[in-house]
Amino acid sequence: MSETPDTPSLHPAHPRNWGQMITLGALWLLARLPWRAALAVGRGGGHIAYRLLPERRRIARRNLQLCFPELSGAEREAMVKRNFAYVGQGIAEAALAWYGGPAVDRIPCTVSGLEHLKAEQDKGRSVILLSGHFVSIELTGRLVHPHLEMAVIYKPLVKQPLLDRAMREARLRRGHPAVIAKDDIRGIVRALRKGIPAWYAGDQNYRTTHKVFAPFFGIPTATVTALSRLSQMGKASVVPLFFNARPDGGGYEIRLQPALENFPGDDPVADATRMNAVLEEAVRRNPDQYLWIHRRFKDHPDDVDMYPKVPDHREVRRQKKRR
Repeated sequence: MSETPDTPSLHPAHPRNWGQMITLGALWLLARLPWRAALAVGRGGGHIAYRLLPERRRIARRNLQLCFPELSGAEREAMVKRNFAYVGQGIAEAALAWYGGPAVDRIPCTVSGLEHLKAEQDKGRSVILLSGHFVSIELTGRLVHPHLEMAVIYKPLVKQPLLDRAMREARLRRGHPAVIAKDDIRGIVRALRKGIPAWYAGDQNYRTTHKVFAPFFGIPTATVTALSRLSQMGKASVVPLFFNARPDGGGYEIRLQPALENFPGDDPVADATRMNAVLEEAVRRNPDQYLWIHRRFKDHPDDVDMYPKVPDHREVRRQKKRR
């Protein structure tokens, strides 16, 4: 089948892919550094990004204003700066996870709560590992592999095909038995029914009809209902799994929590509320390391513009196409 103008090319020499090739080359070079040095470079890049990306800075500020109104403006701004440093570190962690050698697997990492996973598996249950978008997602996904294997549910990078392929191949290389697009419901259910735990995060504002509004930090938040449907279809228990970089820079921590009881229920809003409560608790434990630069509260039940000082470029492009 021939490519259409809207079909992204996978050829590295295609002009549309030059930026992606430069990015992948930079990640490969970053992974050649010792891990502590790579993370330091990443944090430095995060500090630079704080100054060079005003739109993302405003998004993070607004998110923290909504979620932590009890903090002063100065306290929230300090948190924004720390968050950008962690985001930069997360890019370096992705470089190490994708392209780092055997030394990466020796980075200190403690894993606790595996008994909660085993308890559900001993009952003959499939397991969904409920998580969230914290910045250490790539590296901890590699470091957890010796302790458990899991299928990874992810959002494909449709407009960045080389980055998407690199991410999928890296995740498969590190030993994950499957990397499944979030819209491939059948593929996810097949993995669950084979007894493969599936990593799932539903804490982003996806454009889908399968969503409800449920509180997150006390704010009515667009929340996908896929967790309830996947749990029911795959006859799976939901075991929360969260991860963070140690604030002292000494490695990483991964924690599994007891399975959610009586989940899913009969009310998708109640299920979404329970999921968001688990995620909020994890965010409050490590607020500096959450992905605050995402418009988590973009959709609102009353069509309120939650980011009035931040232009929505995607919506502008969609409006141009309609014309």
